Amino acid sequence: MKRPIVEQLSVGFVGTYPPTKCGIATFTASLAKAMAPAGSGRRAEIVSCVDLPGAVQHPPEVVAELVRGSIASQEAVAATLDELDVVVLQHEFGIFGGEDGREVIDLVTHLSVPVIVVLHTVPRRPSPGQRAVVEQLGELADRVVIQSAAARIRLLEMHMIEPERVCVIPHGSPANLTAEVSPPDPARRPIVLTWGLLGPSKGIEWGIEALALLRDVEPRPRYVVLGQTHPRILETRGEEYRDSLVALAVALGVDHLVEFDNAYRDTISVLARIREADIVLLPYLSREQVVSGVLVEAIASGKPVVSTRFPHADELLGQGSGILVPHDDAEAIADALRRLLTDPALAARVAAVARRQAPSLFWKNVGKRYLRLASEVARKPARVSELRLPPPAFPHLLRLSDDAVVSSTRN
Repeated sequence: MKRPIVEQLSVGFVGTYPPTKCGIATFTASLAKAMAPAGSGRRAEIVSCVDLPGAVQHPPEVVAELVRGSIASQEAVAATLDELDVVVLQHEFGIFGGEDGREVIDLVTHLSVPVIVVLHTVPRRPSPGQRAVVEQLGELADRVVIQSAAARIRLLEMHMIEPERVCVIPHGSPANLTAEVSPPDPARRPIVLTWGLLGPSKGIEWGIEALALLRDVEPRPRYVVLGQTHPRILETRGEEYRDSLVALAVALGVDHLVEFDNAYRDTISVLARIREADIVLLPYLSREQVVSGVLVEAIASGKPVVSTRFPHADELLGQGSGILVPHDDAEAIADALRRLLTDPALAARVAAVARRQAPSLFWKNVGKRYLRLASEVARKPARVSELRLPPPAFPHLLRLSDDAVVSSTRN
């Protein structure tokens, strides 16, 4: 049975936030908007994680900065958040100060407001420090959200966390389906698209090599690589990776078919480019990635996907919305692209599966799942009579779902 959503809820969000350019910043902004849209009566207040105080011009919804290494900012943030009903904290090791981001523990320890922690990274081989941080968060948080079944399995395999505290809510995406799928124009050059912040882990070189193997496909597809170089990579290595990709395309004689679009694009522009694409390609090098926002956005746009077999792709594409290929294998990528490009019926079937999957990934629906979770743990809960719960067997326990019992107080 679904629990009612508490209206007039005040929610604090902790994480990086635009104008910071990173996936978690975009996620935080999207989730806040989904949980507290204009006119809903709910309030979203943002705490932005920053390296230096005052270095970023924040939008008005940002009420405080959590400054790396600053005890004073931790105390100020805790005081601000404790005025709210619930806090949703984005966790990624790199956005908090201290060794392995230990300052996140200092913050959560000082909070009395209920906390939901969203884990964005679950390393396959965590360091002792990383393991300690995640396990302490698991003890302190009222609930831990993980974004795929594969991530939940890994989390519970690698860490001592009560399974009852951990739930799966998928990464969200803007709704980006076209009104209808039009038959392909045989004279139009099809578009294969990869997007996101650029870095060596994206494996774009394998996509370029695959493109060079598609000389038998007419018309030859274009390969669009959309996105700026990741800011941290740009700081340390500049455009070294992008330059190597340009050189590879020239060497393979496909530079006229590869478009590198590294201009800043807002969300609306990116979504428009995705709608134009015929196939989304994810040639990622990682064999461990348990969450991919780009993969979610591709499915939420109803696009056929060709992807290397990392865990999240294995999970989402297993329903038939894409083709999985081995890592580091240009021939396998080329074969999968060729099948979709030359068999319109196959491409239509794969796209139809993606379109059926899409609504469950729309931010509107993902936000409702977070709202129900927030309503269960919030300081301002729905009345017990509304929840229709049996009385707890023990006074220190509160039943939150049909199959989960967790402590109702902070440990």
